Amino acid sequence: MTTRHMTRTIKYLFLGLTLIGFQPISFAQQRTIDSLELVLTKAKSDTSKLSILTHLYSTSISNSDYDKTLAYAKNGFSLSTKTGNKKAIAEWLYNIAYTNHYFSKYPIALDYYMRALNVNEEIGDKKASAKCLAGIGIINSVMGEKAKALEKYNEALSLYTQIRDTSGIVAMENNIAGYYYMNGEKEKAIERFKSVLTIIDESKKYVGYRATILSNMAGIYCELGKHEMAFKTYQEASIFIDQSSYSLSMLYTDWGSCYFDQGNLDQALNYILKGHDIAQEFNLYDRMMSSASLLSDIYEKKGDLKNTLKYYKILMMANDSLLNRDKNKQIAELNTKYETEKKQKEIELLNKEKEKQATITAEQNKRKNIIIVSSLIGLLLVIVFAGFMFNRWRITQTQKKVIEASKQIIEEKNKDITDSINYAKRIQQAKLPDRKEIYSVFPDSFVLFKPKDIVSGDFYYFHNDKSIFIASADCTGHGVPGAFMSMICSEKLDDAVGQSADTSEILKILNKGIKSSLKQSDSTESTRDGMDIALCSVDTINRIVKYAGANRPLWIIRNGQTVVEEIKATKKAIGGLTEDNQHFDSHEIKLQRGDTFYISTDGYADTFSGVDSKKLTTKKFKEILISIQSKSMQDQEVYLDSFIEDWKAHTEQVDDILVIGVRL
Repeated sequence: MTTRHMTRTIKYLFLGLTLIGFQPISFAQQRTIDSLELVLTKAKSDTSKLSILTHLYSTSISNSDYDKTLAYAKNGFSLSTKTGNKKAIAEWLYNIAYTNHYFSKYPIALDYYMRALNVNEEIGDKKASAKCLAGIGIINSVMGEKAKALEKYNEALSLYTQIRDTSGIVAMENNIAGYYYMNGEKEKAIERFKSVLTIIDESKKYVGYRATILSNMAGIYCELGKHEMAFKTYQEASIFIDQSSYSLSMLYTDWGSCYFDQGNLDQALNYILKGHDIAQEFNLYDRMMSSASLLSDIYEKKGDLKNTLKYYKILMMANDSLLNRDKNKQIAELNTKYETEKKQKEIELLNKEKEKQATITAEQNKRKNIIIVSSLIGLLLVIVFAGFMFNRWRITQTQKKVIEASKQIIEEKNKDITDSINYAKRIQQAKLPDRKEIYSVFPDSFVLFKPKDIVSGDFYYFHNDKSIFIASADCTGHGVPGAFMSMICSEKLDDAVGQSADTSEILKILNKGIKSSLKQSDSTESTRDGMDIALCSVDTINRIVKYAGANRPLWIIRNGQTVVEEIKATKKAIGGLTEDNQHFDSHEIKLQRGDTFYISTDGYADTFSGVDSKKLTTKKFKEILISIQSKSMQDQEVYLDSFIEDWKAHTEQVDDILVIGVRL
């Protein structure tokens, strides 16, 4: 079990135990929603409206429609406020909080959790208060406020203990174990998980969670290097695991992954192949992708290129099949909807025909028909109401099972996406120049490259044939879109360098190549993507640098000087709205021994401080470069990397970072 998988499992457990669940919405449910909305418009008492809104909210939230779900919750809150029922007010405040929580609107969710908590504390509802505290703790954890999260988990645990709510106690103990794991205190996490198992044993409930908790513990043992204990715990988990094909496939794959971490490739193959075979037998495409990815890596380490390629192809096939399955499911649902509507129309036509026949003798049987119709309407209302109440009871009973299935699907799909992006990273890294080649030509130099996400929109370029070229480039966007642009721009730059040795001409050719590749024109529908670049041709013998730039300058610090000499770039981007025949100015600079030049993207200077949220700025960046001129270029790289990490502290990096320095 990898660290990423371990984190996912813990999160899945505590959400499953503390928050309400979801179920996939069907066309039958949609018809129920439509019917309920019709009944809601005709309901007269606030009590009836609140009952209908409760059912609408519980059913519609699984449809992932934020606006409609929130509207139901706010309508319920408004009506409960009108009635003055504080318990109902607190429940609807919680529903508003949970809706925003589910759709990742954390600040709004936090505010409503606090409002719900205040009302529940006022009326003395400890169980509802504990549920609010759990929600607040989860949001604190997501927002990186770990200490606050632990505080809220402990408060919730205290309330659950007071009212002897075993389900809540198990949930909070599991959350606290997850906190210790996330905080790097893995031994404490193990001890807390053991306490969860003790509670389960004593209560003789929630046995279904035992296998998941044991798997969590096994994963931590594996990370701690306690492989024998991990294998023993996986063995115990296999006794309690749900003997479904999906659960067994996941267990065997995780088990084998631990052997892979240990370096025991044969045992890893043994278990992962079991998991893979089960996944193939039952067409579990998401599990096939996980196991095939690991098998491809294992065979690659064993030097078995044939099987490496085999399982990589299976990985791609499973991914395609999963997408096709989703499309087929959508088609089947549309067919079902069509057939249902067709039958409904036939029924309506039949009813109209019956009504037409009934009107012939309407005057003779008027009183009798009124009694019959009234009785039928009354019976229908009783049946509908009974159906509503039964469906509500059924949903309540199945919530925990539904959330487990829903969250598992979401997390597995997230893992598949991340795995695909990691494969893209390997491809992108293979396209980047080998830094050893750069350092062999420029011994006193560095390349500081820090992508914002797994893949990057920034890239560096190096060419050493008849002439030596080095460049830093910033493509539109970052992450996956930026990575696609960087691959295109890198190839077009290589083509341009092959056609000319003049930096100005190279950028002109590059501009035409990118606009042609992306089919860019003056049309409003045309893409505006492109890149900024600083390109240098370097004569190392005579220390002459020829430079041309598109929105990115060249900085020079002369040996012994304390100012940054800036060679400005042409204020036009490559691609996008730039004209096809755009000219880019070229500059030739003579350097002396010990002079240093820098090229970079804008990511370093645009990094926000974790203290006051201010940008570093270009001015501050230049001051830093001047202050470290006494250091070697390798030490400069270490210093710049350390400085920017301290500067942004725990805030998210907002852009890709690339800085190249060369001392001649």
